[in-house]
Amino acid sequence: MIDYDPKSWLRIVLTIRGSVVPRLLGRVAIAAGLGVFAAWSYDHGGFSIPPLAHTLIGVALGLLLVFRTNASYGRYVEARELLGRVVNATRDLARQVVVYVGDHPERAALRADVLRWIGAFYALLVQSVRDGRDLGELGERLGADERARLEPLRFRASVVITWISGRLHRAHAEGHLAAEPLRAIDANLGSLIASLGGCERIRRTPVPFAYAQHIKVFVVLFCYTVPFAMVEALHVYTPISAAVLSFALFGIDEIGVEIEDPFGTDPNDLPMERIGETVEVSAREILAAGSLDQPRGAPIAT
Repeated sequence: MIDYDPKSWLRIVLTIRGSVVPRLLGRVAIAAGLGVFAAWSYDHGGFSIPPLAHTLIGVALGLLLVFRTNASYGRYVEARELLGRVVNATRDLARQVVVYVGDHPERAALRADVLRWIGAFYALLVQSVRDGRDLGELGERLGADERARLEPLRFRASVVITWISGRLHRAHAEGHLAAEPLRAIDANLGSLIASLGGCERIRRTPVPFAYAQHIKVFVVLFCYTVPFAMVEALHVYTPISAAVLSFALFGIDEIGVEIEDPFGTDPNDLPMERIGETVEVSAREILAAGSLDQPRGAPIAT
C-alpha cells in the first residue's frame, strides 16, 4: 500500500508508482492513432458515426464501469475489515491469556507458545491468500515438529488455531483456566477462523468472467470507435480527444482490476506485512507486560 498525503495534489498527480498509467499507454496510443486515421479519412471523404448514438452508448458504459469499480472496491474494503478483525481478535486473545490463565506451572511456556502461534496463524493466512506453501518463511514461529505436522496439510492456519484451543483447554482441565473465560477465548478463536474464511473467499471468488469480459469488450469498442463519432466536430483535435477519453475509460477499468485482489504484493494492495507486524508486536507487548496485579519487580514471562 502506498502512503500519501491526500492534500498534496501535485505530488499525487506526478507520481507514477502505483499508477495504472504504464499499463494504459499502448491502448491509449491505439486510440490516438485511430483518431489520426479518422481525421485524415474525414478530410478525404471518409465516414463518421452519429454522435448522439455514441453518446447514449457512453452513458450505459459509464454505469457498467461504476458497477465494476464499486464491486472491486467493496472487495478491497471487506478484506481490510477482515484483517482488522484479525488484529482485534489476536490482541484480545493475548489479553485473555494474561488475565485469565491462573497460577499455571508452565505459564511462561504457555505464553510463549500462544505468541508464536498467533504469529504463525497470521503468516499462514497470508500464505493461504497468496497461494504460498513454504513453511520456512515462518522462521522461529514454528518448531521442527510443528513444521513437519503442517507440511502435508492444506488448511494450515486453521490447525494452528486448533493448537491454541487445545493448549488452553488443557489449562482448563488442569484447573488453571475457568470455564467462562475459556468460552470468551473460544469466541475470539472462532472470530479468527471466520476472518480467515472471509479472506479465502475473497481471494478465490473473482469477478465473474462474463461480467469482466463484457465490460472490456464494451470499453474497447467504444474507445476505438469514438474518434469517428467526434471527428466531425473536432477535426484535427480528434486524436487528442480520443486519447484523453480512452485514458479515462480504460483507466477506470484497470483500477478495478488493480484492487480486485487486495492480498497481493502490488503497490495498491493491502499492507499485509505491516499488519502482520502489528499483530505480533501488539501480542508480544500484551503478553510481556502482564497484568497490573503482578508484583512489582517480578520477572516478566515472554
